[in-house]
Amino acid sequence: MNEQISEAPRHGRWHSAFLALGALGVVYGDIGTSPLYALRVCLGQDYNVETTRANVLGILSLILWALVFVISIKYIVFIMRADNRGEGGILSLMALVRRSPSGGHADRAGLVALGLFGAALLYGDGMITPAISVLSAVEGLEVAAPALTHFVVPVTVALLVALFLFQRKGTAGIGSVFGPIMLIWFIVMAVLGAAGIARQTEVLEAVNPWYGVRFFMDNGLEGFLVLGAVFLVETGGEALYADMGHFGKGPIRLAWYLVVLPSLLLNYFGQGALLWADPGAERNPFFLLAPDWARSPLVFLAAVATIIASQAVISGSFSLTRQAVQLGYCPRLEIRHTSSEEIGQIYAPVVNWTLMVATIALVLAFETSDNLAAAYGIAVTTTMLITTILFFFVGRERWRWPMWAILPLTGAFLIVDSAFFGANIFKVAHGGWVPLVIAGGAFICMSTWKTGRAKLAGRLAADSLPTELFLKDVESHPPVRVRGTAVYMTGSGKGVPPALLHNLKHNKVLHERVVFLTIETEEVPHVKEEQRLEVTELGAGLFRIVARYGFMQTPNVPAALKRAARFGLQFDMMQTTFFLGRESLVPASRSGFARWRERLFVLMSRNAQTATAFFGLPANRVVELGAQIEI
Repeated sequence: MNEQISEAPRHGRWHSAFLALGALGVVYGDIGTSPLYALRVCLGQDYNVETTRANVLGILSLILWALVFVISIKYIVFIMRADNRGEGGILSLMALVRRSPSGGHADRAGLVALGLFGAALLYGDGMITPAISVLSAVEGLEVAAPALTHFVVPVTVALLVALFLFQRKGTAGIGSVFGPIMLIWFIVMAVLGAAGIARQTEVLEAVNPWYGVRFFMDNGLEGFLVLGAVFLVETGGEALYADMGHFGKGPIRLAWYLVVLPSLLLNYFGQGALLWADPGAERNPFFLLAPDWARSPLVFLAAVATIIASQAVISGSFSLTRQAVQLGYCPRLEIRHTSSEEIGQIYAPVVNWTLMVATIALVLAFETSDNLAAAYGIAVTTTMLITTILFFFVGRERWRWPMWAILPLTGAFLIVDSAFFGANIFKVAHGGWVPLVIAGGAFICMSTWKTGRAKLAGRLAADSLPTELFLKDVESHPPVRVRGTAVYMTGSGKGVPPALLHNLKHNKVLHERVVFLTIETEEVPHVKEEQRLEVTELGAGLFRIVARYGFMQTPNVPAALKRAARFGLQFDMMQTTFFLGRESLVPASRSGFARWRERLFVLMSRNAQTATAFFGLPANRVVELGAQIEI
C-alpha cells in the first residue's frame, strides 16, 4: 500500500487518475449511494415536515453545507493530515494519541478507551450499511415494476447471501472493475440531477445558507430532528480517512472534488427540483427522477453500486479486525489472504458469517430502508465525534499547534458533530439502539481481552526466571544437549519462557541451539523489512529474536526465521522444533476482574485460533506444553 503512495509522483497525473478511479470503487461506495434514500427520509413520515418550496430549499441547503463543511473541510483538508505513516482510520488515530509525548496516564487511557469505542461502532455500521444500501436499491422495483413490490425483501436477502458467500473468493478479480462501474454510477446520477435542475432552476437558490437557517426557524424541534436524516448524506465520510493508505491523499481528494461532490450535489438538487414540481414524488424521488424507460436499468445499476458499497464496508471490517488482533484487542482469528499480490486482500471467516447473519436479520426485522434509517447514523456520527476529539489531541500534542489555532477549529467541528449527534440520539428508541448495543458488546469484548492478556502476561512474567540466572545454572549444571534447534515462542522479550523451564524440568534435556522468539506489534501500520528482526546472542547456544510487525501486517514465523540468515542464523525446518505454552485459564477472585468478565476472557481464550495456525508454523514441528494458570 505504501508503495502505491510513494510511486504516485513518479507516474505523474495518469497514475494519480488511475488511483482516483480505484478510490471511486472502494472509498466512495457508501456516500455515493446515499442519494437512494437520504432526501426521501428527510421528507418521510418519521418527520412532520411538509414538502413545501421553503422546506425543500432548506433541506437542500443543509445537505450542501453538510457535505462542504464535514467532508470537504473537516475530513479532506484536516483529518486526512493525521496519518500514521500513510495509514488512516480511528485505530491509526488512536495509536498516534497513545504515542503522544505528553499527557498523564489516566488521560491517555481515557482517550484510548474512547478511540476503542469508536472502532467498535464501525462494526455496527458494517452491519447496517449493506442492509440499508441493498434494500434501498431493490426498493426501486416499487417504482419500476409495482407488481414486484412483495419481492423486495426476498431479493434483498438473496443478494446479501450471495455477497457474503463471495467473500471467500476475495475481491482481487473484480476489484479492477469497481472503479469504472462507480464512475458510471456517478455520471448517471449527475445526468439525472442536471436534467431535473434544468426543469426547475430556481432550486439552485438553496446554495444560500440562509435557507438552512430559515428551515430551523420555521420548523423548530422537528427541523432540528431532520438533521438526523440529513446526516445520511455523509455516512461514508469515515471511509475517506480509513482507506487513505490504499490510495493516498491526493487521489482521494481528486476523486472527491472532480467526480463525487459534483455528482452528489447535482443529484440531490435534481431530486429537490422534482419535489418542488411534484410533492407526491417524495415516495421515491431518486428513481422517479429517471424517465420511465430508464427505471428498470437504473434499479439494476443501483443494485450493483450498493453491492460495491457493501463490499467496501465488509472489507473494512476485515481490516479493522486484523488491526484489533495485531494491537492486542481481539483474540487470534483466522485471517486468510485472498491475493498473492495485494496485502490488503484478506478474508476473516468468523467476521464474515457474523456480519451476514446480522445484516439479514436487520433486513427481516426492519423490512424497509426508511425503517432502517432510524438505526443508521447514530454509529457513524458518534465515531465522527470521537475522531474530532482525538484529532484535537494529535494537533495539540504531536504537531504542537497553538491553542488559539486548534481550539477554534476543533470547536467548530464539535459544534457541527454535536448537532448531528443530538439529532440522531432521538433515533435510539426507534432502532438506533441496535448499533449501540453491537458497539457496546464489541467494546466489552475488546477491552476485556486487552486487560485479560495484560494480567496473564504479568502472571507469566512473575513465574519466569531471569536470563542471567538461567545461563549461570546451565554453565554450572550443564544439562544433556540434544541435536537440533528449539524455538520457544514467548510474549515477553525478557526472562526465560515458562515452556522452556517446564521442558527442562520434565525431560531433562536442552537443544544444542535454543531461540527465544517474541512477536511484537508496533503502533505503526508497517514495519520495513530491514527493521523486522533484532537478534541477540545470549551465550551457551541461546539466542533471542524479536520480530516486529505493523498492525496492518500479518506475522509469519517461518518467513521471519529465514530473514535471520543475514545475522548468521540458519534454520532447517526439519531440524527445528517449536515449543508453545498452552495455558489453561482458571478464573480467580484475586484478578480484579468482575466474575462475568473472567468467564468472558476464558471463553474468548478457548475459542481463539491456535498459535500454530496464526503464526504459520509447520504443524508437525510443534510441541505444546500445558500449564494451568489462575487469572
